[in-house]
Amino acid sequence: MTRETPRPLRADAERNRQLVLATAGRMFAEHGIGVTLNEIAREAGLGVGTVYRRFPDLQALIDALYAERFSSLLQLAIDAGQQEDPGQALRHYLLAAAARRAEDAALEVIIEHASLDQSEIAERRDELGRHVDGLVEQAVAAGAVRADFTSSDAYNVLYMLGTVADHTEKFAPGNWRRYAEVLLSGFGLEADSAERTAAMTDEQMRQAVWPKRA
Repeated sequence: MTRETPRPLRADAERNRQLVLATAGRMFAEHGIGVTLNEIAREAGLGVGTVYRRFPDLQALIDALYAERFSSLLQLAIDAGQQEDPGQALRHYLLAAAARRAEDAALEVIIEHASLDQSEIAERRDELGRHVDGLVEQAVAAGAVRADFTSSDAYNVLYMLGTVADHTEKFAPGNWRRYAEVLLSGFGLEADSAERTAAMTDEQMRQAVWPKRA
């Protein structure tokens, strides 16, 4: 065990840590950043001291969530890069990342409030960026996507789809895929099949736009 290697947590301590992370993510998705560690501990059914031992303040918890989320996104990019066709590799990543974002309404809150200048967080962000850059560059070089497509387009596609999912996922799960196909097709990333996602019904739209009146 070197000084740089953190000592593994006991099984019960790791379960508590994961419970805190999951509870915080859910509460950030529902209430935004205005929750406290005490409220998270109470919601998780843990003692306040248990939470503070792992996360001395809310910022430490947010940064841990960021590291967890970006590790997951990085793995999606790595997996996508295993595909032989550069266009399908980029398409695979964007759809997989959009699906992950649709499941995780807290992601934008976490990104917005993470300590982006902290070295570990900056390293994770930059590593993901390099993998996405590679997927984009290879797709462009292969002529599989518009020649002016950039990594910023990839981010904005995910941002737009995430916004759609935030408003519709509860009432029409997966409906964001309809708009994903339009966006990706517009950039030249065509689907292999003709499968299409149906439009929302009038009732689903009313629930999404006016949830308190539906």
